[in-house]
Amino acid sequence: MKVNLKPRSMMFPAPAVIASAYDENGKADCCTLAFATMCSHRPPAVMIAINTTLKRKTLKSILHSKEFTLGFASIEHAAETDYFGMASGYDTDKIQDVNFHTKKAEKVNAPIIEEFKVSLECKVIHIAEVGSHTQITGEIVNVLAEEEVLNEKGKISFEKLNPLGYDDISYCYFEIGDKIADAFKIGLKFRQKTDE
Repeated sequence: MKVNLKPRSMMFPAPAVIASAYDENGKADCCTLAFATMCSHRPPAVMIAINTTLKRKTLKSILHSKEFTLGFASIEHAAETDYFGMASGYDTDKIQDVNFHTKKAEKVNAPIIEEFKVSLECKVIHIAEVGSHTQITGEIVNVLAEEEVLNEKGKISFEKLNPLGYDDISYCYFEIGDKIADAFKIGLKFRQKTDE
């Protein structure tokens, strides 16, 4: 039996990703986001949403520069990822606090956090206010990946990256788990039935 629950924002699984940008003085800052998803193949683009009702320095920096990076946290960086979502860049240098390092991205004027094995370099192409959040669409102009997370075909391996998942209902981080099937293959058995 299903029951009705109070409406709330939710997505399973949600990524725990880190948006980074330079402020108007060229200082790197970042914040952790669970509100992030793919939104276009052509051009390749991602959508992030940052809470507007709270003082978010990273949001101000992205709106100023119109460029940002998105780092994918692996499970070994759960504590740092959590901290980036708790502390404010107005109060402290979060990146320095956890002894992480940055370098300038190759295609955008935004910082890459070197400890994250995969980062997207993005240029802002759309901004919208949606309730409590500012929704930002970024065109991906470069993908930077450590060789250790690439498979034999030179593509990013989900298993090797071992990304951190977040549950906004229980406020917990999760390891995603093992591969169970190949997409666009496991469902073919149903297509064969309809083609007969």
